Formats: sequence, structure tokens, C-alpha cells
Amino acid sequence: MDFALIMFVLLLVTGSVWLLDRLILQPKRTEDAAEPWWVEYSKSFFPVILAVFLLRSFLVEPFKIPSGSMMTTLLAGDFILVNKFTYGLRLPIVGKKVVEINTPKRGDVMVFHYPENPSLDYIKRVVGLPGDDIVYRNKKVFVDGVLQEQQKDGEYNYVDGLKFIHTERYNENLGGHTHTILINPEMPNVHVGAVAEFPQRGACSYSNDEVRCTVPPGHYFMLGDNRDNSRDSRYWGFVPDRMIVGKAFMIWMNFGELKRIGLSIN
Repeated sequence: MDFALIMFVLLLVTGSVWLLDRLILQPKRTEDAAEPWWVEYSKSFFPVILAVFLLRSFLVEPFKIPSGSMMTTLLAGDFILVNKFTYGLRLPIVGKKVVEINTPKRGDVMVFHYPENPSLDYIKRVVGLPGDDIVYRNKKVFVDGVLQEQQKDGEYNYVDGLKFIHTERYNENLGGHTHTILINPEMPNVHVGAVAEFPQRGACSYSNDEVRCTVPPGHYFMLGDNRDNSRDSRYWGFVPDRMIVGKAFMIWMNFGELKRIGLSIN
């Protein structure tokens, strides 16, 4: 079950007990009568649950990075904080935007509900905005025909399970936003056989040499920074605005690498 939904149910239960006691039960109790245990516990937990619910729903929410698809920007085991209001205020549970503030920008690291399974949250980088023509060819990104420059920055090796992975590290510039990506030159641009049937599938075309997509209105095209170890918009399509959770901005904990604590997310 979704954690936000669990919090909402607990908030309703404890809040209802608090209101019931204040309006009906308390006036009937004598001054020396003790509160029932269920009233005492509900009144104690209600303000705590309310504070946590409001904080997670409208301000900041923590997430844990489960995989290496965003290396080296984010590592498996990083605990991050996500700004919930930078892309607009949304109603808890239903996710409907009620206050427009900002829209995602190319290069943002964004958390969203996974389109293939909305109960899961994914994190990728925004590459394509609504209306963009995105081409991924020869491990390079083209936006509306313009190559997004890459500059090689050495090599990066890591272990994935029992496999030793060799990659090349590049600094990529997405419309003025520079960040690090990893590329495995031995891997194809996309595993065409792994591409799913997704909504607006007709907006994309695939070949062994390139992926080409025109981003529909109100949607975003996402890529992982570890380009050849990431299941992203190349495989499952676009992220609709209603599925956006927020913008990742800081690593607040990594129990395996304490030096990562407090790093900002570029």
C-alpha cells in the first residue's frame, strides 16, 4: 500500500477520535476520570502524523536510491530529499496540481511515479520537454536537431552484482545544464526487443542506430545518467505531468559512504 495513503488513513482515524473526544466524550467525563487508552494514544499521535503528512505532501519527501541507473550523480544506497513544491502544489494521494509554480527544466533530476507501475517511484533526468524532438544516436542526445555536447572525462569502472562494468565518463551539456553521464561503448543505443508498448508509442521510432521521439504535450522524456544501465523513456515512453513527484536536490545520507552526506544533486 502507498505510504502516503497509509499516513492519510492514520490521520483520519486519529483526527476523528480527537474530534469525537473534544465534542462528545470529554464534556461527559468527570474531572477525575481517566481518558480511554485509545483516546489518549490518538490525541498524542494526531499532531505528529499531521505534521509528517503535511511535510511529506507539500514540502520535502525522502527517497532511497535502489539501483545504479543514475551513476555517478546518484549511487545505490543514497538517501535523497525531493522538493515537492518546486513544480507546483499537488493534492496528496490523487496528485492533482492545484497551484502552478514552475515546470521541469531540461537537466533536472526528477522523481516520478513509474508509468508502467504507478505504485513505484523512479528517478531519472529530464531530457525532453513537451514538444521537443528527441533523438538518441551514437550515445548522443539531439534536441530539435541540436547536438547536446559531450566532453570525455576519463573512465569509470564499477561492480554490478558479480559483473565488472567498464564505462567511459563524459560531461554532458543539456541546454546549458552540465552533468556527468556514463557510457558503455560495447552496448547498443537501445535494446529494441525490450521496448514496451506504451501510450503515445506512435510518437517514437526505433532502429539499431537511433531512437527518435516527439514529446507529447504535458509529457517529459527521461534518461538515466548511466545510459547503458538504465530502463528509461527509451523503453517505457513518456512521463505525464500528473505523475511528477518532485525535484531531487540533496543527498542526506549514505551509510556506506558518509562523505556523500550533504552533496547537492546536479
